[in-house]
Amino acid sequence: MTALLNEPLLPPGIAVNGQAESELTRRAHAEPPHAYRAPFARDVARILHARAFRRLAGKTQVFTRLPDEGLSDHFRSRLTHTLEVTQISRTVATALGLNAELAEALALAHDIGHPPFGHAGERALDRALRCHGMSFDHNLHALRIVTWFEERYPAFRGLNLTLAVREGIVKHSRDYSAAEHPELAEYFLGELPPLEAQLIDMADEIAYLTADLDDGLDSGIIALDQVREAVPLFRGFHDAAMASFPRAAPKLAVYEALRRLLNVFVTDIVQEIRARVEALGATALAEIRQAHERLAALSPEMETARATTKAFLYANLYNSPGQEQVHAQAEKVVIEIFDRMMGEPELMPVDHQAQIPTEGLARTVADYIAGMTDSYIVQLWERCGER
Repeated sequence: MTALLNEPLLPPGIAVNGQAESELTRRAHAEPPHAYRAPFARDVARILHARAFRRLAGKTQVFTRLPDEGLSDHFRSRLTHTLEVTQISRTVATALGLNAELAEALALAHDIGHPPFGHAGERALDRALRCHGMSFDHNLHALRIVTWFEERYPAFRGLNLTLAVREGIVKHSRDYSAAEHPELAEYFLGELPPLEAQLIDMADEIAYLTADLDDGLDSGIIALDQVREAVPLFRGFHDAAMASFPRAAPKLAVYEALRRLLNVFVTDIVQEIRARVEALGATALAEIRQAHERLAALSPEMETARATTKAFLYANLYNSPGQEQVHAQAEKVVIEIFDRMMGEPELMPVDHQAQIPTEGLARTVADYIAGMTDSYIVQLWERCGER
């Protein structure tokens, strides 16, 4: 990012105003301002201290074990992935002169609504709910977590986060229709989110692509020759790393190539956002919200590289034969626990049973499962099988 340090920041009116008098720092329950922390800094702390955030350490990102092997501490969990996204998000926001504390809060919360077993668990939970006329959306579940399920304060339920953070949790990766989601009316559904929220989706994308190449190579599921052949951008950086450090261990050349790959993606995001804002002629947040498309994106060249890398990972890592077996087992566990709880809701904790009259049985069961870590749901599944 050194080459970008002397480049101009975005116009200051584009960044979200994080002062206490701003509309976007409003909380559902009024609180006096803190003596030395700005509103978004307080949100960062509240998310970090939430139980749902801690549970991310026990939730799968791509995999935590290899087929026929035990757990490994080396592969990324949902928590370590979240921390990497947070680092990238702060970097991009700072380089552009955006509100880095807001970007940090949104990055920390962006995956807090994911159920166990990564995307396999989410697919299974969604499928189970669709049999009852509902669906599972991890963004909307994250909103439920921060506004209701977390209980840390005697004055209110939830974390009482600012409006900007709640809006970003909902809208950072997709848009919602006001007609389909009237309950989200306060989150400016007819407008685009601020750039601090938009950039989270891009940071998430490049964080997991480079990290999954790392974990995939480290696990042996994908081979270095495969990556070099399928991902030209990586090959170029790997060649350069080997030329610069001919005596380095082979794995260090790979790490150097991945470092350079991540850096070029981050640099491109910063430059592309700046270019798109300049082309729009925007000087205020309201103009970002009314733009015809999101402005946080990669350049066409780097978007091609991103798509190429993602296609390779889907074909050779995410949907590899060994992982298909793991995913199938994960979905089986989620579905069977869901069915068991639907038939015997008394197996749920009392506080969850208390939600049934207002939320309905199916949603309550889904909420309970979504909060579980991988190890907890497996233990519960095994116990249920012994009954």
